[in-house]
Amino acid sequence: MDSLTSPSFNETAVLVRRIQAGDRDAFVALTRLYQKKVFILTYSFVRDKEDALDLVQETFLRLYQKIGTYRPGRPFEAWLLQIARNLCIDHYRKHTLKRREHESGRTVAELDLPDGRDRAGERNCDLRDILSRCVDKLAERQRTIFILRNYNQLRNEDIAATLGISLGTVKSLHFKAVRNLRALIGPYLGWET
Repeated sequence: MDSLTSPSFNETAVLVRRIQAGDRDAFVALTRLYQKKVFILTYSFVRDKEDALDLVQETFLRLYQKIGTYRPGRPFEAWLLQIARNLCIDHYRKHTLKRREHESGRTVAELDLPDGRDRAGERNCDLRDILSRCVDKLAERQRTIFILRNYNQLRNEDIAATLGISLGTVKSLHFKAVRNLRALIGPYLGWET
């Protein structure tokens, strides 16, 4: 099985029942099946390997603690990624925003991105860094959907299930995220807005 291919519903359901019955080997097996997907999600949020790995551990600890609340029939992957997403949002709020405000003495909303060019007109920021900073400036729901769709490559239906929102809302928020990113990135690329 490809490391990012989802396990079958039946395989996951059997492991969940075994975990709920106290089987630690089943928990290890389930962790192995999903740890890469959870890592991709956490890393796309925090963009730091150590923090992402900490969040993966925290996600599976939380899963173990809350496995009794999982409702059979609900998409397990969506439930698990929701746990990871919530932990990422908490981490982002606690660390990133606080650090930026402390470093600058201003709120994040007040910060302007540097123009990305030095005096000679050469880029001093690479495009990935610019994109990362622009994604960080999106509204929380837009950022989450953009990350899940473009970094985790989840389908719109899976995103809707993970976030507990309608498919139309996912599409609308993704459209707005892309539109807002174009506006944020445009000045770096010399685009007219």
